[in-house]
Amino acid sequence: MPLHQFEAFGVELEYMLVDAPTLDVAPVVDRIISARVGEPLSEVEALRGVSWSNELVAHVIEIKTTDPRADLTGAAEDFAANLAEVNRLAAALDRPARIMPGAMHPWMDPRRETRLWPHEYHEVYANFHRLFDCCRHGWANLQSVHLNLPFDGDEEFARLHAAVRLVLPLLPALCAASPVMEGRLTGIACNRLEVYRANQAAVPSLSGRVIPEPVFTRADYQRVIMDPIARDVARLDNSGLMKPDWMNSRGAIARFDRGSIEIRVMDVQECPHADLAIVRGVIGVLKWLVSGEPCPLAAQQQWGIDPLVRVLDACIRDAGDAVIDDAEFLRALGFKGACCRAAELWAHLFDRADVAYCSDPSLSPLKFILERGTLSQRIAQALGNRRGEIARGELALVYSDLCACVETGRLLGEVAH
Repeated sequence: MPLHQFEAFGVELEYMLVDAPTLDVAPVVDRIISARVGEPLSEVEALRGVSWSNELVAHVIEIKTTDPRADLTGAAEDFAANLAEVNRLAAALDRPARIMPGAMHPWMDPRRETRLWPHEYHEVYANFHRLFDCCRHGWANLQSVHLNLPFDGDEEFARLHAAVRLVLPLLPALCAASPVMEGRLTGIACNRLEVYRANQAAVPSLSGRVIPEPVFTRADYQRVIMDPIARDVARLDNSGLMKPDWMNSRGAIARFDRGSIEIRVMDVQECPHADLAIVRGVIGVLKWLVSGEPCPLAAQQQWGIDPLVRVLDACIRDAGDAVIDDAEFLRALGFKGACCRAAELWAHLFDRADVAYCSDPSLSPLKFILERGTLSQRIAQALGNRRGEIARGELALVYSDLCACVETGRLLGEVAH
């Protein structure tokens, strides 16, 4: 049966596997799944209503809710239990491996180290590689969180899509976690999105400008977004393997066959406790926007792409320190001032949406992020905020601590209890 708005949610977390002694990428996901079920299947149901699946590259595993959940309370513990099992199996390999959280490997060389998934669906991955050259950061080195939000029919889609489009550009200010690329602290808080939005530049219809177009019916979505993708895919490839629905790479994609919008711009954090707090906070803000309290639906639908992309650009670069100076955008979100930091705007949104981040312990990572900075900002701080090349040893110390965070549930920079 179709699910209505906010009736249930699907959450997917992607993690890289690294060699335990060196922290280099380790393409061993097939061996870990085989150790669990006896063969390298593309998807397996594991523990506590959570499944594991492969991704494009052999060093990334996706951990996800098997079915949509009406209540995400306790989901962090379920994800943590599964990550502990992955780490147990990884440690038992002849060459021990471990999970490294965060959205990009800090020194991976995709040209040299990429290994595509060689098992089920490998033909599809090989075709992506033929078309787009997947031995690049925007394909081989990025780990994200996907949040699936249901809708039933055009009316619910219109309200949800309008709200998602307004929140989308602010998400890197809350969850950027990729400040280092190729051994360099780049000065960009969310390098994952910076490279992701250019990974299919040869076919602009596929990802657009990350922010989806202002369309609010199934027919208009098909005409404006999916029909150009279908035409371009047909010109690009005659294998029959590439389905237009798979190729839509915007920061939020509508799947009308499933009745859901999937948000895809969130970097994975240092532990599921942080990821699920962010997801639940975002859901609360979206509910508030869908209610029409800050501004009515018609006003939300008026926003074009350009002003939202300007906000997105600032948040990709500066995360919570991004300056939001579009007074009209701020008014649409119920903020009375003409200018603020993105972290300040998130605090406002959580307060107005009654997200209990100051009183609910399961949401406490939100308070920590707003006060101490995104994971990206805390990684940069641990590296001395020195832009440019960082010594491998220094990177290894910080990212080893990051690996410990996923194992203990601690936030980076938080004092261990």
